[in-house]
Amino acid sequence: MAKLTGRELYVDDLPSADHLWGATVRSPSPRGRITAVEFDPSIDWSEFVIVTADDIPGRNAVFLMEYDQPALADGYVRHVHEPVVLLAHPSRDIVRRAAALVTVRVELEAPVLDFCAVPEAGGIQHGTDNVLKHILIEKGDIEAALAAAPIVVEGEYFTGSQEHVYLETQGMRAHVDGDVLVIQGSMQCPYYVVKALVPLLDRDEAGIRVIQTATGGGFGGKEEYPSMIAAHAALLSLKSGRPVKLIYDRWEDLAVTTKRHPSRVRHRTGVDSDGRLLAQDIEIVLDGGAYVTLSPVVLSRAVIHAGGPYACDAVRIDGRAMLTNSAPFGAFRGFGAPQAFFGLERHMDVVAARLAMDPAAFRRVNLIRDGQQTGTSQTISDGADRLEVLDTALAACRWGTRREQIRRHNESHPLAKRGLGLAVFHHGAGFTGNGEVMLQSVVHVAATPRGGVEVRAASVEMGQGTTTIFTQLAAERLGLDPDTVEVAQPDTHRVPDSGPSVASRTAMVVGYLVEQACDDLRRRLGLTDAARGDAVAEAIRTWYAAPGQEELVGEATYLQPSHVEWDEETYRGDAYGAFAWAAYVAEVEVDLKTYSTRVTDFVAVQEIGRVLNQTLATGQIQGGVAQGIGWALLEDFSWRDGAMQNCQLTNYIIPTSDDLPPIRVEFLETPYSHGAQGAKGIGELPMDGPGPAIANAVAHALGVPAVAIPLTPERLMAEHDGLAAREAS
Repeated sequence: MAKLTGRELYVDDLPSADHLWGATVRSPSPRGRITAVEFDPSIDWSEFVIVTADDIPGRNAVFLMEYDQPALADGYVRHVHEPVVLLAHPSRDIVRRAAALVTVRVELEAPVLDFCAVPEAGGIQHGTDNVLKHILIEKGDIEAALAAAPIVVEGEYFTGSQEHVYLETQGMRAHVDGDVLVIQGSMQCPYYVVKALVPLLDRDEAGIRVIQTATGGGFGGKEEYPSMIAAHAALLSLKSGRPVKLIYDRWEDLAVTTKRHPSRVRHRTGVDSDGRLLAQDIEIVLDGGAYVTLSPVVLSRAVIHAGGPYACDAVRIDGRAMLTNSAPFGAFRGFGAPQAFFGLERHMDVVAARLAMDPAAFRRVNLIRDGQQTGTSQTISDGADRLEVLDTALAACRWGTRREQIRRHNESHPLAKRGLGLAVFHHGAGFTGNGEVMLQSVVHVAATPRGGVEVRAASVEMGQGTTTIFTQLAAERLGLDPDTVEVAQPDTHRVPDSGPSVASRTAMVVGYLVEQACDDLRRRLGLTDAARGDAVAEAIRTWYAAPGQEELVGEATYLQPSHVEWDEETYRGDAYGAFAWAAYVAEVEVDLKTYSTRVTDFVAVQEIGRVLNQTLATGQIQGGVAQGIGWALLEDFSWRDGAMQNCQLTNYIIPTSDDLPPIRVEFLETPYSHGAQGAKGIGELPMDGPGPAIANAVAHALGVPAVAIPLTPERLMAEHDGLAAREAS
């Protein structure tokens, strides 16, 4: 209701007496040595708080996976917009104007901007080859399988970057309360911020309190980057002794925050004449940007998913994330899997065409069955019917009938071409391999004196429905009225570390812990597992009726399911406890006068375990498809020196409601025993399928290669003209 009525307070709305506004002075160059920082003499700089790297009390690095990215550049910069100086002033307008009057002089060195090119000696900035992370997956004898295959098909595919475009821009507020530094802001992972600030500020965790404020969207963009803004707000507040707000406007948010990794994916695929996969040789290269950030784990998920939901005995997947002097790339919904699936599912259509097979029939031959193994040698035995997923999607779009109708339409319409494209895919829920074990997530469910409970977890509500799901799970587990269930605002001095709100893990993993914590609370009350409703509420009230009674809290800690075994060194075994499975079909119409592409219909069928909340689940799928349409067709970056140039929503184009087709969503359910009420992950899944489904539809419509997205009118016209020229010759 607070959001519906406008009463909700986002970080920019928080009242703050005597606070300062922060601003950031950034590098104008992609790489080089800082020779001077010049402050315009027309400004009285004594009115400002000024922070440089010299003011950092601890280690000058915003820790995430490595200590490589400085909070403030200290003598050297590795990308345009790298932060160099911080300013604070009582006036928001004055501090922003002042930031533009500080000049950072850089002695330019040759930047590395092409992540696919072999770096020259002078461009090596990480290790011996600029490789931030290398992962190799091998299964079977790939060279022998390729040599024996009667048909080998090669392909190369490219995906561009993507901006999150959350409704609320990034922002943080910092102030000191006694001996405790308090950070409030828009974020997905409060404990990430704590762990980043401890070494930077040379404080222990007890001296840092991080509170998530109402967050207007994230999609991964508020996973790691808020630690940087929190560091800047904290440094200004500690130096000034006053509260500081640091809120990005849209231009700055678009220009400096992390984006989806651009990619190149190469395939060599061996098949027999019946369409059976004999060998998959796959190479994935990601642009990591100037610092490591989350590139190693984005690459990890990309390579694990690169072989797709198909059975193949010989698989090699070679993945590298490369350093360039672009602003760092980071987490985005799908987390590397969308890039891998674009290459794979576009290539599957190319292979099917080589075999003169229907694309759906080709996938049907190869879809993994229970008892078969993925590329990481994980045996699939979840009971899900992947053929039913495919057949449900094909029936919903009337695949065979519609493709024949489209063929007849295209013969008689020279300027309006239609196409139908398919993508089949899967997505692992939760952290990869042993990641959930390392997190050791904890959830508390506390009894409240009026006979209800409060769920305490670090999982954040950012528009995806966490509050609703946790309320629903606790109410149903204990038989309580949902009105008696509260969900605590994530606050690191009040809620345990249940892990970050990423990786499609909130409902499946953390929700399962909510259920277990409810069971533990019931046991602490001396009740049986069958006790529900009034019996639970009355027992809670009786507990608190005793004088001096301490708070009653149920607790649950994550335990790895016994069936999950993973070898981090060889990348073999059970990459995920569970996969969700999906088949998406896109229909498009391409206007050959303008080369604009419109998605006219979209079918999304997925098996996600148990559907916990139909409205929220449907919304997740439709929202993900909308983002996928933008990535496939519209969201084109203009780069200069590794920096985004089209930093306004007037020239960075995302879909509006007018650009979206009917998105028809269907769910199949095969409950997962280690997920809340049988649920598996859902949030990232719908980002994986739209890109390749749309590209396959465009290729079906025009016969063009469609090997790179976004398929902007300019790119599509060039491909179509090139096809016409080849046919004419």
